[in-house]
Amino acid sequence: MRRPVVGVIANAYRIEDRFATQMSGERNLRAVAEVAGALPLMFAGSPEITDIGALLDTVDGVVLTGARANVHPAHFRAEPDPKHEPYDLHRDDMALALSRACVERGVPLFGICRGLQEMNVAFGGSLHPEIRELPGRMNHRMPRLENGEIHPDPLVVFADRHDVNLVPGGTFAKILGRETIRVNSLHGQGILEPGERVVVEGVAEDGTIEAIRIADAPGFALGVQWHAEYDPQRNPINRALFQAFGEALVARKRPT
Repeated sequence: MRRPVVGVIANAYRIEDRFATQMSGERNLRAVAEVAGALPLMFAGSPEITDIGALLDTVDGVVLTGARANVHPAHFRAEPDPKHEPYDLHRDDMALALSRACVERGVPLFGICRGLQEMNVAFGGSLHPEIRELPGRMNHRMPRLENGEIHPDPLVVFADRHDVNLVPGGTFAKILGRETIRVNSLHGQGILEPGERVVVEGVAEDGTIEAIRIADAPGFALGVQWHAEYDPQRNPINRALFQAFGEALVARKRPT
């Protein structure tokens, strides 16, 4: 039997400010290959390049990864602001339509950081561009040095920074075998209002939504605000999530 194939969305980048590329972080690919037990297949985050129907005829699951760009506010009826750039309009179009298509077809869908935000917007929810500006919220952005540069040590950047309380008896609590977990935090944008079919299953100690599922989805359709792709080979929380995703792939995998 062949290994399941997982489509991993890429993001638009420019190399040397000249060469347009599509890129995906290697941690995402390794998590899919080494923990979910699948073959990662990167696809362009642009509907001009990647046909969603053809993609879903090819893969057994989809991962919507984190990314530097924010989801454009036009998708949830808000005004853009230059301080919240960059945006990736092509990925927006791709990921929002793809989220709905995966759920409709029952294709396992795992959203990570921006991926969770995309899933929420795809089902009618809204985002706040800078979650730390809300009253009572902590700074969820990645750690930086005093000079503003990103901290050079990945162990510091991806360190567990806050608790997440899970809904008792919910999907996440069942997968993880506990109702409180501790996770990393590397995001500015976050969920403001959940979408119509978005079920909140995990909330940080400051009220930030951290774990969601799509109601009545025929297959795996979960999103997390933290970076679950970080060290799932050893981190028990992230490993359990990618293993559950892998099991969903096998359960749905088409016959050879």
